[in-house]
Amino acid sequence: MHHRSASISTQRVWAFMALALVLQMVSGSPAQRMSPLLSHHLSKRGGFLDLQCKGVYESSIFAKLDRICEDCYNLFREPKLQGLCKSDCFSSDYFKGCLEALLLNEEMDKFAKMVEYIGKK
Repeated sequence: MHHRSASISTQRVWAFMALALVLQMVSGSPAQRMSPLLSHHLSKRGGFLDLQCKGVYESSIFAKLDRICEDCYNLFREPKLQGLCKSDCFSSDYFKGCLEALLLNEEMDKFAKMVEYIGKK
C-alpha cells in the first residue's frame, strides 16, 4: 500500500512539474527562456550571485544543491527545469519537486537547512 501511494505522489509531482514548465514557457519573456541555458555555463560562485542568494557561500553546499538540479534535468531532459529548480536560491517548489522525483524525500530536512544557510535574506 505504501509503494502505491509513493508512486501516485511521484506521478503527481511529475505532472505538476510538466504543467508548470509548459505554463512558464508560454508566459515567460525571451530573456527568461534563455536564462537556464546561459546559467549552465557560469562559474559556481557566479551562479550563487546570479541566484541572488543572500546567505553564506559555501562551495560544497552550493555544489550539492546544484547537483540536485542537474540530476533532475538529466531525469526529465527539460532545459527550463534546471533554471526553475535553482530559482529563489533553491527554495522554489521546483527544487522540492526535484527532491521528490529523485527519491530524496527522507533528506528534505537536510537540504532545507542547506538552502536556508546559503539563501538567508
